[in-house]
Amino acid sequence: MRVILAQPRGFCAGVVRAIDIVEKALDKYGQPVYVRHEIVHNRHVVDALKSKGARFVEELHEVPEGAVTVFSAHGVPQSVVKNAQDRGLPVLDATCPLVSKVHNQGKRYVTKGRTIVLIGHAGHPEVEGTMGQVGAPVHLVQNEADVAALDLPDSTPLAYITQTTLSIDDTKEIILALKRRFSDILGPETSDICYATQNRQTSVRDLAKVADVILVVGAKNSSNSNRLREIGIEEGIPSYLIADGSELKPEWVRGKKVVGLTAGASAPEELVRHVIAALGEIEDVEVEQMDGKKEHIEFRLPAELRA
Repeated sequence: MRVILAQPRGFCAGVVRAIDIVEKALDKYGQPVYVRHEIVHNRHVVDALKSKGARFVEELHEVPEGAVTVFSAHGVPQSVVKNAQDRGLPVLDATCPLVSKVHNQGKRYVTKGRTIVLIGHAGHPEVEGTMGQVGAPVHLVQNEADVAALDLPDSTPLAYITQTTLSIDDTKEIILALKRRFSDILGPETSDICYATQNRQTSVRDLAKVADVILVVGAKNSSNSNRLREIGIEEGIPSYLIADGSELKPEWVRGKKVVGLTAGASAPEELVRHVIAALGEIEDVEVEQMDGKKEHIEFRLPAELRA
């Protein structure tokens, strides 16, 4: 069985930075360090950080007075920032810089008097954070039907921003629907789309050209990992999302000559190796890596942790 690894796959720079922030905070300040929401959407990563002394909470009232607090990579609403300030909590912000860029774009559009439309998934932590950061009402759209249903005059000066785990391909039809309906509309350049999301989706499309089946390593609650599986299916290839090798079902791959393997942006490489080992128990495997974009982007840590 040939196992072809997508390139790129797995951790993006924003995820690496977020995990580094928690680990370095533990080194500098000692246990425990409190993290609001899962630092990234992967149980293995969260459990590993728990074992080192991180404690994960959903709301700030669960954080004791004076405890070092980390905001997750997904970002938080301004109300959470203010709550932390009012309580005097020492905060380290692990919000992905590309998510922060979306927040800033939204704020700039508001200062220009534009109504904001956010393209994203309802209930996702990043979406909730962005809607609470812009400082004005935000209209969430998830599809073209939502665009048609917007209760706004067609002449409204509009600006759109997008959830970072959506690619150019994911958003283009919604953006076209917005532009067809609204005559005065602005939005970010395509170069502002999250590089990691686009690169991983492109690599899955390339993988689908050669693979008989595609396995995506990632968490069930990971938006970008779910989208990678969906893209494999859209390309006509049976595709499955698995947390690690223990979830691999032999019937998915038995008799397949080529297995494509990738990982979402919050899935560590060790889980990819775990899946390869599980494949090796079903049949002898020959592993190779596709050509693809090499990612060299790094994001700086907060000043308090750089020393």
